[in-house]
Amino acid sequence: MKMHAEAFRQWNAKSITLVGMSGVGKTWLSSRLRQSHWFHYSADYRIGTRYLSEPILDNIKRQAMQVPFLRDLLRSDSIYISNNITVDNLSAVLTYLGKLGDPARGGLPLAEFKHRQRQYRDAEVAAMLDIPEFITKARNIYGYQNFINDSAGSLCELDDPMVLKVLAEHTLILYIEATEENGRELLRRAEADPKPLYYREEFLDAQLAGYMRERGIDRIDDIAPDHFVLWMFPRLFQARIPRYEAIAREYGYTIRADVIAGVRGEEDFLRCVESVLEAAP
Repeated sequence: MKMHAEAFRQWNAKSITLVGMSGVGKTWLSSRLRQSHWFHYSADYRIGTRYLSEPILDNIKRQAMQVPFLRDLLRSDSIYISNNITVDNLSAVLTYLGKLGDPARGGLPLAEFKHRQRQYRDAEVAAMLDIPEFITKARNIYGYQNFINDSAGSLCELDDPMVLKVLAEHTLILYIEATEENGRELLRRAEADPKPLYYREEFLDAQLAGYMRERGIDRIDDIAPDHFVLWMFPRLFQARIPRYEAIAREYGYTIRADVIAGVRGEEDFLRCVESVLEAAP
């Protein structure tokens, strides 16, 4: 939603959506606000525990069934497997999303990779459409006055007008803009630990064709999964920037990541948001 700084100051039950690349500080800031009695709604936590919980567990069981010792125990109901997804540990979600390429190196075939990408996209859409309900729950059940939506880094990729409409109606959207140093740091993190990512299918198809031409690869099974993620990351980063900017222009506001990095608590954050609103045309 759009509002003036004074209206924001008078807004007694604030609801804010943070958008931006993974790693720009959304979860870090949300965790700080949680200490000041804000309800922290983690999109990826909701995705993993509500919308992808069963596929994630099925995938883990599928792997466990390949181990004879575990297979026999599972078949006899002697053990069970459950998720332990937390806001601070989303490894199960990322592992399920997976990487494209050579199965011997942990990669997925193209059809399965795209299937999981579509599942993740649908789950993220559903998680965002749950926001109004959770704003109400946060206040009526848990007693939180303020609400922070820690969105996934792929929000700008969803291409679902209803998601942005719902977020804009119920929250103030704040795009955390990465600085050049942020971009370099995110690339360093990706190089140190290549994590699975969500790609729009059209973007994936175009970039995959280019990657295979560049590398002289004819088969998906010849792709090194980690190398493909690293090759894709800077291209994805650049492709997402104009999408985030468009969301901020139409539905919200922009704040630099280095400003967010200086926030030490709720008062700092609120002052930062007020400054952004005051400077908005």
